[in-house]
Amino acid sequence: MIMSKQNKHAHSQSIDDRGFTLLEVMIAVAVLAITLTVLYGSQTQSLSLAAEAKFNTTAAFLSNIKLAELESGVLELTDDEGTFEEDYPEYLWKIVVEDMNFSEPEFLENITDLKLVTLTILWDGSPFSHSVYYYHLVRE
Repeated sequence: MIMSKQNKHAHSQSIDDRGFTLLEVMIAVAVLAITLTVLYGSQTQSLSLAAEAKFNTTAAFLSNIKLAELESGVLELTDDEGTFEEDYPEYLWKIVVEDMNFSEPEFLENITDLKLVTLTILWDGSPFSHSVYYYHLVRE
């Protein structure tokens, strides 16, 4: 009979030892919180970089289209701005044309038909912009 009391007591102690202490739970929650914070930051940065990559790719493509329109004469060589209509309605373009004036060296002073064309592509509602500088020789 004494043996059975000891076995009961030993059995009840092992049940109590199976749980976690408050300190262990707090450490586990702290580790989990730190890990989730790092993962959330990485995910946010990844989404931001993906959006920027999408803009850079699309803006390079759209700037090539506008430069081809300028070179072919479809678009006049004047200051202008607009959208890419139904194809890319969230993208805007702006063209600024400036005369190039050379003061030095002297042999370049007579060149008056060279223009600096600045083409800027913007993504509406975002901080991204893409600018291309293009020199255009006006032929008469």
